[in-house]
Amino acid sequence: MSDTSQQAAVAAASLLIAAVAHWYLYVRLVRDVTASARWRGAGRATAVVLSLLVPSGVMAAQYADPTRIGVLTWPAFAWVGCAAYLLMVLAVLEIPRRLITRSPARRASGNPAPSRKPSRNGADNRTSGAERSAPTTPGPGSVTDGSWAADRRALLARSVALLATGTAVATTAYGFRRGLGPPDVRTVRVALRRLHPSLTGLRITMASDLHLGPFFGRDRTARLVRMINDTSPHLVAVVGDLSDGTAEDLGPHAEPLARLRSTHGTYFVTGNHDYRHDVDAWIDTLAGFDVTTLRNTRTPIEHRSGVIDLAGVTDVEGERKHDAPDYDRALGGRDPSRPVVLLAHQPVQVHQAARHGVDLQLSGHTHGGAFFPGNLLVPLSQPVTSGLATIGGTQLYVSRGAGTSPPPIRVGAPPDITVVELHAR
Repeated sequence: MSDTSQQAAVAAASLLIAAVAHWYLYVRLVRDVTASARWRGAGRATAVVLSLLVPSGVMAAQYADPTRIGVLTWPAFAWVGCAAYLLMVLAVLEIPRRLITRSPARRASGNPAPSRKPSRNGADNRTSGAERSAPTTPGPGSVTDGSWAADRRALLARSVALLATGTAVATTAYGFRRGLGPPDVRTVRVALRRLHPSLTGLRITMASDLHLGPFFGRDRTARLVRMINDTSPHLVAVVGDLSDGTAEDLGPHAEPLARLRSTHGTYFVTGNHDYRHDVDAWIDTLAGFDVTTLRNTRTPIEHRSGVIDLAGVTDVEGERKHDAPDYDRALGGRDPSRPVVLLAHQPVQVHQAARHGVDLQLSGHTHGGAFFPGNLLVPLSQPVTSGLATIGGTQLYVSRGAGTSPPPIRVGAPPDITVVELHAR
């Protein structure tokens, strides 16, 4: 499938999903809570506009100049986050809402009107004139009871809509604030069995998933550079997904990377988002900022009296762009007495790393799940969501990333910069 066909398919699928989701939101938040024709009409019009806004914002964020589309992407992704939480809260409340709504109807249907019994001579019992003229009291199945049930349903629908809206707005606002705010700085101690004792305390400060684009620009990059420099790193690793745009558009926003300071330099490996645009142009741009790209290569890091091999492989997405990860090239023929640290954007690459005897792999990509239900979906494709684990004899550390791809929401998975401190085992 060509890139144009793929873009058209993504656009069509996004529009269909958006239309279905907004129809459901219209039903639960507008049609169920009001009988006003004016409000229902306004709700339908709003649903149509938002259904078009979402895929337009998503496509613009992927293929347009990120520096010029803020007027579209900010409202689009703010609504994407809010709509996601609206749908989740409404889905959770759907079953209890239906159970409560049905209960009055069941009580009413459980009290049928009494039937007439025939008399001994076969004639129907006749209601006397006094009985006909006697006042009646509304029963459970009367019109009054039906009105009460309708009022109960309306009150329940409005309560559900209010709860869902309040929860979604508050959570989205918090998520944006956390996602766009400063990352946490974490320190993780990792013991390597082949590490020379003189290398104990070697610090690798890693920052993955910067995602320069409509939400993260030059100011954000400069802030990250200051935070990284404050950790006094021996070397810096930028582990993929640097940008969501072209080097021509966003190169100036990456320029603060030239001010990174460390003993042994700054190294970069590609991520899946980096292949959405000209990855070679980005590698050339980074070279101008004194950032070395490890493109299926490795380099020895000599520190004090010891040496480690620092290797890097391209992202698995590179296979589609004739830039597939080559583990034999990056890891083959090395000195077996030296430990090797591998930079690879996706945690799933650890399986190949383990086959090649890698001591430690540093990855990003997952954003720590970013926000629910992302934390439940990540394990379907990646072995680790965040943190340190050992897989096949290779230690794997997964950062939650310093930025995040749109929408820039973080709930329960704050962004981070990680200082990996090596120790001899």
